[in-house]
Amino acid sequence: MANDSKTWRCGKYELSFDRPRIMGVLNVTPDSFSDGGEHFDPDAAIEYGLAMLDAGADIIDVGGESTRPGFTPVNPDEEARRVLPVVRALAKEGAIVSIDTRHVAVAKAAVRCGASIVNDVTGFTDPKMVEFVKTSTCGVIVMHAGEVAAPARTHATVQLDTSAAAFVAEKAREAAAEAAREAEKPARRRRGKLLGDPKPEAKLPGGVVQPSLPFGESEPAPEPVDEPETPTAEQAAPAAAAPEIVPAATEATTEPSDHLAAMMRRSARREEAYVPTSQLRRFTLPDSAPIMRRVMGFLSDQARTLIHAGVSRDRICIDPGPGFGKTANEDIVIQRETAKMASLGYPLMCAVSRKRFVGAVSGVTEAAARDAATFGVCLGAIQAGANIVRVHDVTGFAQFLNGYWAVAKPQPRRAFVAVGSNLGHRCDNIRAARDMIAEIPLTCVSNCSRIYESEPAYETRQDAFANAVIEIKTELAPLVLLDELMKIEAELGRDRSKKAKANGPRTIDLDLLWMDGETHGGKKLRLPHPLIGERDFVLVPLEDLMHDPARFFRYNGVEVKEPEDRVGHIVGELGRM
Repeated sequence: MANDSKTWRCGKYELSFDRPRIMGVLNVTPDSFSDGGEHFDPDAAIEYGLAMLDAGADIIDVGGESTRPGFTPVNPDEEARRVLPVVRALAKEGAIVSIDTRHVAVAKAAVRCGASIVNDVTGFTDPKMVEFVKTSTCGVIVMHAGEVAAPARTHATVQLDTSAAAFVAEKAREAAAEAAREAEKPARRRRGKLLGDPKPEAKLPGGVVQPSLPFGESEPAPEPVDEPETPTAEQAAPAAAAPEIVPAATEATTEPSDHLAAMMRRSARREEAYVPTSQLRRFTLPDSAPIMRRVMGFLSDQARTLIHAGVSRDRICIDPGPGFGKTANEDIVIQRETAKMASLGYPLMCAVSRKRFVGAVSGVTEAAARDAATFGVCLGAIQAGANIVRVHDVTGFAQFLNGYWAVAKPQPRRAFVAVGSNLGHRCDNIRAARDMIAEIPLTCVSNCSRIYESEPAYETRQDAFANAVIEIKTELAPLVLLDELMKIEAELGRDRSKKAKANGPRTIDLDLLWMDGETHGGKKLRLPHPLIGERDFVLVPLEDLMHDPARFFRYNGVEVKEPEDRVGHIVGELGRM
């Protein structure tokens, strides 16, 4: 299950998996398969990314090149132009940003702009990409993109004959036929090598072999494609070649050398292929063993390659790559084997959102209408051990997950809420807020600090504040808990309208400071609270609830100022809760 001990270190962030994490899809492209063009404008993309954070996304995956079947490759300069303003803006708001790219130049630029994760659709088969990530601290997602069907096998007709003479005659005929074939075979050479010669594998520093991504594998026998006898450009391309990076000066045109694009075109044709009645299968799905050997073997090999190159194990996440070179049947087989992939020990991603196989099993043709079916597939993956779910509809899936998790997984977590008031009966307001917090569903108050008086912070021309910190245990998601706190503020008379000063007088102020295992960015909520380290009226009450809060929050990545440099200094004690 998702509540395991795995952690994923992504730059300055560390994600735990006591809950499944939601990755929101943000395609800054004109041609993505389900939302192409909707967020192509950078401002629209930034606004949508912030909206996904406020809806419950833990990670935003930003991509500037569509990899749908039949996609047009994009050169790195154009891809960078699309994604970098979006990455920079979201990272500034505290978001964990993933850059979805196969180009090392784009990955480098995005990490410099604040991206914490590199999501490589080609599975880090480019040694230059491996060389880059080993020198950074970002998280990495190793994805399998390639055909998983075993090559077609041909069998010679076997004829039994007990006659020794017939046996000898048959052998003689076979030898003569073989000699004729050898005499007719042309000596085809390319660059001094026979065409059948294997391509040397790339080597990384230290002698580690970098395997090629399984592009260009043979088509499966059960699902042949009716093609003309004259081979197409894709069929004539060399098999099993490593993916090439499009040069910066190259125009955004489809090239025979782009093996990912060629593989995705073959994948689309395989889905549409007609199965003749002579090749009907006896079973509903293909055998899982050869498929999983290829998928899990590739993911394991690439993860080990990264580790040997110097990438720590806790930075690596794996993704079986649904839809990339796979038929609907093969994708279902892979999803049913989620538990086996989770057993590899790396955080596991489920990235099935709106994919073709989801439409096949649900009967929904339009990609954008497949969200409900996506949720069902994701639930099955979560139950089998998936840790991260990559979805387009973050709002819907966050509601779906919160409802399921509240019933299926009892999981109280510790959190701290700061309480302040400088209007009316200050201490009574704080005690009323405490009692109302205790009535929030799936939440209890476990401890309270004393009530302190402090100087006003930020807006100094106002009355002194009464402040306290309440320790709670809750099973609610952070954004759901925040909504409940905002309801309490409204009920106690807090004015949050635009005419009210942001840091002015208030009957009650409730801030969610920290929650166990949660990191969050966005306009609506930041966790840990970004201003904890400078607020004396928060850090002093916290000393009643924990030993050395300054050290605790520094360990959690918060910059904590020295007492003399803080704002809202404590000037006295007003009593107990």
